[in-house]
Amino acid sequence: MGQVFHSNEGGIPVKVCHSTTPQGEKHTDEELTRQWNSIDWEKVRSDVNRLQARIAKATQERKWNLVKRFSYLLTHSHSAKLLAVRIVTQNKGKRTPGVDGELWTTASTKMRAALRLTEKQYRAQPLRRVYIPKPGKTTKRPISIPTMYDRAMQALYAQALQPIAETTADPRSFGFRLFRCAQDASRYAFTCLMSQGSAPWILEGDIKGCFDAIAHDWLRENIPMDRSVMTQFLKAGFVFETALYPTDKGTPQGGLISPLLANMTLDGMEKILAARLPKMNVHFVRYADDFLVTAPTKEIAEEARDILREFLAERGLELSEEKTVITHIDDGFDFLGYNFRKYKGTLLVKPSQKSIKVISEKIAAIVRKAQAWTQDHLILALNSVIRGWSNYHRHNAAKRTFGFLDRYVWAVTWKWGKHRHPNKGHKWIARRYWHPEGNRNWVFRTEENTLLLFEDATIRRHTIPRLNANPYLDRNYFLERRERMKRQTPWVQTSRSFFALPPDNRVVERMSVLR
Repeated sequence: MGQVFHSNEGGIPVKVCHSTTPQGEKHTDEELTRQWNSIDWEKVRSDVNRLQARIAKATQERKWNLVKRFSYLLTHSHSAKLLAVRIVTQNKGKRTPGVDGELWTTASTKMRAALRLTEKQYRAQPLRRVYIPKPGKTTKRPISIPTMYDRAMQALYAQALQPIAETTADPRSFGFRLFRCAQDASRYAFTCLMSQGSAPWILEGDIKGCFDAIAHDWLRENIPMDRSVMTQFLKAGFVFETALYPTDKGTPQGGLISPLLANMTLDGMEKILAARLPKMNVHFVRYADDFLVTAPTKEIAEEARDILREFLAERGLELSEEKTVITHIDDGFDFLGYNFRKYKGTLLVKPSQKSIKVISEKIAAIVRKAQAWTQDHLILALNSVIRGWSNYHRHNAAKRTFGFLDRYVWAVTWKWGKHRHPNKGHKWIARRYWHPEGNRNWVFRTEENTLLLFEDATIRRHTIPRLNANPYLDRNYFLERRERMKRQTPWVQTSRSFFALPPDNRVVERMSVLR
């Protein structure tokens, strides 16, 4: 059934309904459940990945007619539709409905959705707009939530667009990329700045409202994707407090395909700098909409800023005047939660003060919330935060910061114990919650769980992947790298969910021998 929302202009009723896609053959829930449960997902992934590799190869060879043909085959294949439905029903947003309130929770609904997934007469529904707070800021970030059907359509077309994006991307772009992460960007920035002869001036760039400001006309003209489907994604509008608002620009944050479109919009920044500033010792590194440009002089950094400002203007974007600054390496700068600064000619990368403040406040908030929790519950909640933050920063000079945060955690947990037992003495509280373990006498633990220390994370130098390697064409390289990283850092995310890359038995066998 459709829902009625009111437009923000005049309060005109607007009918919102499901896409009128053909249903195909009628199936009972029992039949659909049996079909879904009997799917060979290894074969599905293999089929999808085979077409993705052909798209990547055709893109590399600049055979755009073949790219268009293979993309059509992929977006109309049964395997890709099955995988698209599986993606949206297994990711973090699977329990968050769109404006229609629909969720795909059963095998029959998933199978039925895959069978009716088509671009014929496709009409995207408006997105449900919510606002979430930005860390450390009073402003809020707008998040637009598509319906399950629209998410599946985005996942379907993202499977065809991802190989193109990976092949045409700037080599030193690390955000929203397969098998790349923030640690890669940090390590590459360190490599560009570490030596005595490195360029000392840094342009810290930030694009103002990147996702929300991209020009739709530029996307339709330059992104190799079905224009009618893309128009539906871009022009769907959003609903906030029962009012329907149009979307005249930008790609909404919250959509599966939005990071891809944003990345492809920004690709070319590195190439234009290399063309306009050749042999100038200028280096570029980007993570999503945050980027750095190293330059030998302040004047060249300013010139790079003007070049990029012109580049972005063609796409409807502009640099943030507040966040785009030029700094000297001796003064230091923050990037992706890290602080880069040279001390007497030696470059050190540490956790930024802002990042330390955010994690401290998060730990304090958990402990305040846990006044009535059991010790086990508190330990599990803190361990999740400690493990994630320490693993993110373990590749840099963070040992002193880890020690500081361990002392901070001890202080807030001691305060927690005193608050729970105001009439008990210090020795009693210590014996109840802290116990000896190995060489340590003060271990916050129970019989089942032990509180982790930040210092438990071993400082390990991070290695970046080959910048010219393509995940779809250099398959074995990334499989071997993924297995190697899993052994060293099991926590690291090495792929995105819509990347169909099943294990290669030969590689797995080889890696098992190496173990």
